[in-house]
Amino acid sequence: MNRRPTNDRTTYTGPRMIATGEATAMLPTETTPPIKVFGTQAIRETFDDLCLQQAVNSRLAPGVTDLVLNPDAHCGYGAPVGCVMVSPTHIYPGPVGVDIKCSMSLLQLDLPAEAIEDRKVRRELISAICRRTPTGAGKGQRHAEKSRHVNRSLGRQLVVEGASEDVCQSLGIPTSWTFRCEDAFHVGHDETSDALGARLEMLLERRDMSNFSDKMKQLGSYGGGNHFGECEVIEVGEGEHARATAATFGLKDGNVAFLSHCGSRGFGHNLASGQFKHLQSKFDQWGIPLPAGDRELVYAPLGSDEANDYINDMSLGANFATVNHLLINALVLEAFQEVIPGTKGNLVYFISHNIARKEIVDNRPAWVHRKGATRAMPGGHHSLVGTPFAKTGHPILLPGNPRDGSAVMVADEGASASCYSVNHGAGRVLGRRHAKRVLDQATVDSEFTTGDILSNCRNYPIDEAPAAYKDFEEVLRSVKTAGLASEVARLKARFVIKDASKADD
Repeated sequence: MNRRPTNDRTTYTGPRMIATGEATAMLPTETTPPIKVFGTQAIRETFDDLCLQQAVNSRLAPGVTDLVLNPDAHCGYGAPVGCVMVSPTHIYPGPVGVDIKCSMSLLQLDLPAEAIEDRKVRRELISAICRRTPTGAGKGQRHAEKSRHVNRSLGRQLVVEGASEDVCQSLGIPTSWTFRCEDAFHVGHDETSDALGARLEMLLERRDMSNFSDKMKQLGSYGGGNHFGECEVIEVGEGEHARATAATFGLKDGNVAFLSHCGSRGFGHNLASGQFKHLQSKFDQWGIPLPAGDRELVYAPLGSDEANDYINDMSLGANFATVNHLLINALVLEAFQEVIPGTKGNLVYFISHNIARKEIVDNRPAWVHRKGATRAMPGGHHSLVGTPFAKTGHPILLPGNPRDGSAVMVADEGASASCYSVNHGAGRVLGRRHAKRVLDQATVDSEFTTGDILSNCRNYPIDEAPAAYKDFEEVLRSVKTAGLASEVARLKARFVIKDASKADD
């Protein structure tokens, strides 16, 4: 969710970025170590004054020790989208946002590209998927005839346990997929699921979550905005490193895959909105000054009741988002099997980009807030011990746009400079209203026709057009030139599922 801050400081008058390399720069703040910036000069020129002001405001906020701007950075909710913010003493809802644990996942299928070359087959696949996974704000299981129905009891279990074995079996999700998740489950502030159970009961008793059952009916759906499902063809990169890494990831060159982008839907939004209102009222009650006067930069000191409640709520939303993704992938595989019997598929990875996680930074524990930023741990990193990616580093899923494709990358040792993080995609260069004013619908649709990319939309949402986003090639060049990550494979879109009216061809 991208919103202007509620204060009046919308014009940045502070120091400007100073280049330190071809794809690196620093943004001084006068009173703290500078903000690290990653992006070529062309990318840095896309950072407007409001984005820079939000970055400075966030860096100067209490307890913040590090702030990183990634190539996709743009105006966000208190802190910029595309930033990494580290604090060993405070937790901040703004650098997580209202779509808690918005994430990417990639499902690798055993189908060769030729299996979906026929447009009729792709249309059948689109219909089969849409009969299982609804799209759009407020849409849920009742809007898709073949969705999985989730009752209140199962809903309570899954937001507390995440993708536990019981939850996966109840929903028809392969339990082996949980080993391909950045986090298959989240626990409460005291590192137990009991804390989440107690917090949920309190929310339900106070009727802060009176629509809980309705929100559970959104499980297995995409939502609106920039969320999507996209059928891809994998193109593994040249070179021994790319091929060996792709083999570990389970990527199959020339085969079909499915990329998904969504989060915690209305459930996460309710939790986050409640936290913002609660903390803002506390600041008013206590008379504490807001960082830069921005109500979207409220915070809570770690160990306080307010911090504990936020961590618990964030974890409840994160568990919903995890199961939501895994269920969508199970439903997508089911749809492919309906149209092309015998199809098999395995999850490559599930990775989040709107979350705060407790990690070790500079040899001490700290909360790393990633807003529109994704983890980038290289091979040998201690956090990957015992995972399938201990030697290679885990997959990084970077969506670009349907016209230009997306990418799978893997972290390099240089990622330590960015708090082991990279951008979560291309990043917007045009706001939604601006895009609707200046872009031409006929041109947008013709790009899809030229690329033989189908969608479930009669007209592709113009505010989600490729031209509304930054140059994806330049974004990737920024990441690679800065030494943060290397490219493993490209994903070429064959059809897209978005929130829009049905196509009629």
